[in-house]
Amino acid sequence: MTTRPNGSWIFYTFMLVLFWGVWGAFSALPTQWYGYPDQMVYVVWAFTMLIPCAVSLRGVALDRRAVAAGYGLATGLTGAGGQLLLFKALTVGPAYLIFPVISISPAITVVMAFLILRERIVPLGLLGVVLALVSIVMFSISGGDANTADTGVWLLMAVVICLCWGVQAFLMKKAALAGVNDGTTFAYMTLSGLLLVPVALAMMTAPATGYPWAAIGLTTATQLLNAVGALFLVMALSRGKAVIVAPCTNALAPVLTIVLSLAFYGTLPSLASFAGIVLALIGSTLMVYSEERRA
Repeated sequence: MTTRPNGSWIFYTFMLVLFWGVWGAFSALPTQWYGYPDQMVYVVWAFTMLIPCAVSLRGVALDRRAVAAGYGLATGLTGAGGQLLLFKALTVGPAYLIFPVISISPAITVVMAFLILRERIVPLGLLGVVLALVSIVMFSISGGDANTADTGVWLLMAVVICLCWGVQAFLMKKAALAGVNDGTTFAYMTLSGLLLVPVALAMMTAPATGYPWAAIGLTTATQLLNAVGALFLVMALSRGKAVIVAPCTNALAPVLTIVLSLAFYGTLPSLASFAGIVLALIGSTLMVYSEERRA
């Protein structure tokens, strides 16, 4: 499957928001309930990627060209590498300051798609992109105290993660434009994640033993949502504009996460989160509407 600029990107974007929104609401439960290490969560995620990978390759030949391997491995390593670096960053810096920096990653994708791919967007869609990017920052804002003595260290890590994830989405789109099918891109992403499993295990300070099977099962269930969502991201970017898909998905998934958290945990969203919900809904609506009018 190569890039297909049609309305199907809306469906895959919706599915991505659904899977990542549910994943976001419940992904922390294994750690909160059982103290399951973040590094083991990564390991489980890497292996759950094999399931959607197998599905994506059904009826599709693996592209063995060097360009396919190059884009696929680069996409996988930027995504998985950013995830591993995030674990380290959170040990030396405050999450409430790290995540706002990382949340700007769609802006990296938008700029690269605009300058390198020459993707264009009508003024109405541009307004939607801006509102979506602002909403992402609003979702990440929270209060709290933290030791910021190592500001230089964690800030550098956060910037690198932001760049990694922004470039990853751009590379997904670039691979599609090069004629690489979705299954091949995802297969190399899966391989990249598995290659970093030894690194994740080496980052652990204690053996991951003595945890109940419920911890592993819950981790597997939540990370499978994450893995399937990643496949939908590949499919959405191969069919839609990166300047639209990247901010749209990153803005709407937190909306669903907040709604589910409200129902499950009984918590109310902060004023910043509520503002983010409104901006995300308005921004994504404008982006979809502007693209549909051009179709």
